[in-house]
Amino acid sequence: MRKLIMSLMLLMSVLGLTGVGHAATPETVDGVTVIHLDEYNGYFAARETLAGLKPGKYRFVVTNKAEKMVGFWLQDNETHEMLDRFPLEPGETKETVVNITENGFRYRCPINPTPWYPVGVSK
Repeated sequence: MRKLIMSLMLLMSVLGLTGVGHAATPETVDGVTVIHLDEYNGYFAARETLAGLKPGKYRFVVTNKAEKMVGFWLQDNETHEMLDRFPLEPGETKETVVNITENGFRYRCPINPTPWYPVGVSK
């Protein structure tokens, strides 16, 4: 029992130090919901939770933290229609505003290859 309690305490402290479980709720201003994405070498990290999103207008704020040129592709999750795409120099931040439908969206980097990140939305 003591080992279980110690393991749980260790897990809770690790989660607290890494910020896991503390993702912010996306902020909506004037009908536009803001999502911040940081791109590293081979992966993205979202500052806000991407769970429970609804169809609507979104501002994606993408920051290159990979120390090399990267790219950002944003597509409709079902039709794969390109919603936006752009390159980012090291340290650069770019924004795009798009309408997300009930199909959801997916994003990735084709230059600094990352997998597709599919995100569903609720109706």
